[in-house]
Amino acid sequence: MKTTIAWAGKMGFTSTTPSGHQLAMDASEEVGGENSGPRPTELLLNAVAGCTGIDIISILAKMRLTPSTFKMDVEGTRAEDHPKKFTTLHIHYSFEGDLPEDKVVRAIELSKDKYCSVSHSLSCKIEVSYSINGTPAKALQ
Repeated sequence: MKTTIAWAGKMGFTSTTPSGHQLAMDASEEVGGENSGPRPTELLLNAVAGCTGIDIISILAKMRLTPSTFKMDVEGTRAEDHPKKFTTLHIHYSFEGDLPEDKVVRAIELSKDKYCSVSHSLSCKIEVSYSINGTPAKALQ
């Protein structure tokens, strides 16, 4: 995989992803940007969620299960000192539908422990929890 990112002035950058999609990134106005796109760190949180979400939907589909709704809340904690990397990410998966808890847990664990290439590319701790039909369950290790 390869991509080229071009400076667009001030703190902005644009690229065409390897799959042909346009992407813009920028910094906040406080640090010289124009707020014309998401921050790279915001994209990283979204990339983790997108990767694990795709895994989980794919795994559930193989189990012949489809949630009626599925969303993820991702919260990242960053180090105080430079490079201010993420030290911990917490992903909370919320599902609605007729879903056996053991199957949901299995799909989450397979994504977390085996399949999500984005989260496995990071050096921070990844914590996960979930709820089904609004009922919270314990955090997974």
